[in-house]
Amino acid sequence: MSSFSSAVLAAAALLSLSACSSGPQPADWQMETKSSMERAVAAYMEGNTRVEALEAGRALSEVSSTGRMDLTARVELLRCASRVASLVFEPCAGFERLRQDAPAAERAYADYLAGRLPPQDLALLPAPQRAAAAGDVAGVKNISDPLSQLVAAAVLFQSGRASPALLQEAVDTASSQGWRRPLLAWLGVQAQLADKGGDAEAAARLRRRIALVQTPAAGATGFQP
Repeated sequence: MSSFSSAVLAAAALLSLSACSSGPQPADWQMETKSSMERAVAAYMEGNTRVEALEAGRALSEVSSTGRMDLTARVELLRCASRVASLVFEPCAGFERLRQDAPAAERAYADYLAGRLPPQDLALLPAPQRAAAAGDVAGVKNISDPLSQLVAAAVLFQSGRASPALLQEAVDTASSQGWRRPLLAWLGVQAQLADKGGDAEAAARLRRRIALVQTPAAGATGFQP
């Protein structure tokens, strides 16, 4: 079975819109959903909220043609996962409208993103996220997918269990992907900690880096919060 998800979509391990390699080609709606969600996640991470909303809307339109609640829930959850990875902790409103009809695995993932996963539902999570849900800070570095790693780090941060080393891993991951929005969020956390720790030199260095990330190249449209 070949995965429908690209490396980006696999981060949430939610869009299992797949076709057997020896079977028929994926339907048009599958390919369109894949492409739109890849663009939506990339746009959000780059700080382009307008494009993210447009592409996510296209993906939702495609999956609605199937009448499948689980797939619609997964699209909404992937949108929320990108926000959590960027330290935007807010209700996953799109999913909550679907919760009563969503499968158990999708409900568990939503609870995980919100930091309220019941222990008995741990096994329902995608494998890469179980360590973080269980509080294993060291296990986050073993997550190969960048978005999955940032989500796991954010869940631990949300619960007050993020170590300085984990914060640095998150910064390095966001930086290596060129993801402006999460990079600014994680650098901001580091700067605040430096302030609290009385390390004025580190705080100043971090704020210079934040200023660099916030400054678009000439001709760029700029960051859209």
